[in-house]
Amino acid sequence: MTEKKPISRAAKKPAAAAPAPAKRPTTGKRPAPAKASAPAKASGPAAPQAPTRRSTRAGAESPTRRPTPAARPPAAESQSPIGDSIETGLDLGTGPVPTTIAELKALHTTEIEIPLSTGGVSVMAEAESVESPGQGEYELDQIPTRRGRKRGVVSSVPEPVAMLTADRVLEVTREIIRPEGFPNNAIYWSTFGFVNRGDSPAVLHRKATDQAIGQRFKGGSRYVPVLTRKGGVGKTTTTALLGMALARVREDRVIAIDANPDRGTLAERFPKSTDKTVRDVVSQASSIQSFTDFSDYISRDRNRLDVLASDTDPLLSEAFDENDYNVVADIVSKYYSVVLTDCGTGIVHSVMKATLERANGLVIISGGSFDEARLAAETLTWLESNGYADLVRQSVVSINTATQGTNLVKLSEIENHFKSRVREIVRMPYDPILAAGSVIEWDRLKPHTRAAARELAALVMDGLE
Repeated sequence: MTEKKPISRAAKKPAAAAPAPAKRPTTGKRPAPAKASAPAKASGPAAPQAPTRRSTRAGAESPTRRPTPAARPPAAESQSPIGDSIETGLDLGTGPVPTTIAELKALHTTEIEIPLSTGGVSVMAEAESVESPGQGEYELDQIPTRRGRKRGVVSSVPEPVAMLTADRVLEVTREIIRPEGFPNNAIYWSTFGFVNRGDSPAVLHRKATDQAIGQRFKGGSRYVPVLTRKGGVGKTTTTALLGMALARVREDRVIAIDANPDRGTLAERFPKSTDKTVRDVVSQASSIQSFTDFSDYISRDRNRLDVLASDTDPLLSEAFDENDYNVVADIVSKYYSVVLTDCGTGIVHSVMKATLERANGLVIISGGSFDEARLAAETLTWLESNGYADLVRQSVVSINTATQGTNLVKLSEIENHFKSRVREIVRMPYDPILAAGSVIEWDRLKPHTRAAARELAALVMDGLE
């Protein structure tokens, strides 16, 4: 039996820790690797190498180490990002090249252009002094400014004249637009103005209609004839309503001319202020040199609509013809922006030719019965056959639902027929004030009647652009 020898504590002591690896230099440059030194020649036989994990199989020669790669040459010192030259026109001498804005400021220059290898870049250096016209030089730390200075505090240095601006002197007041129409206006007042939802849909529609009616046109007057081939369907009444709706909104002048070759009744829808007619205008055309002269021949209602009446004398042997209409149209074109013409039922009359040649828009009147709608459709056919097809496509048809037989027909089918041929359709409802056939007072009309007249006026004006 062999005797076990006791192991000393020194044998159990662990080996000394390996030295900590050297820290990587903190500089941005990668240190150049040291050159490999040649191995020293051994004086005696070479010691056998210890076997490694990558030993070859038995009987094979042991592998040799991979040759050490050639050491990289040390990296050249990076150049200054400013480059080799600075285009400043200054002699920088042989000192260090400035690399920061702070060093550029030390050059006492206002602007320096520095080309880089990646592209042209301009570096602007702040000037140490600024010269104000007529007020000398300011140091950089003494340039007057209102930033950070309370209102009413006087600057410690004289201010240049450029600081006296309109925004500084004038008081800008913000206009508060209060909403119109229920319930938005009630919400606004109940919340003391903190909740403003804007105008109600009804008010927005009204303002949009006013904007369409009141739009301005470039160029001369706009002529809009109102015609049909059948009497008694509301042609004259529609002309009066259309003129009132336009005159109430538009800022320029609007006139309605009764161009019926026979006796017209347009002037009877308004309070008369003169007995003169279109015949007087034709006979006295040479003496009319201003709007003051022309105003003696017209009547004006409360809505600012001017009306020129037709002949009422049954003893006249000459009817209102094409030449007479041209004389009147030439005169009113000097003073009015919109000219409405209440035409007669005879579309083959000579005055109709002169009216259609000047027309920029067209309103066709149709009744609510079958025969009235059929005659209105035939009017469109006659216009298309005589060279006014473009005018027909831009026209508006007004269907008077106050005529007899309206409740016996399908108005939707009549509207569908006209929609395939014209631009827009408007229904004119029944109103007792209109049915009386006397003077029309706008404020006494039913709300839906006024709304229909305003819609007709907006649609007509939209087609005159």
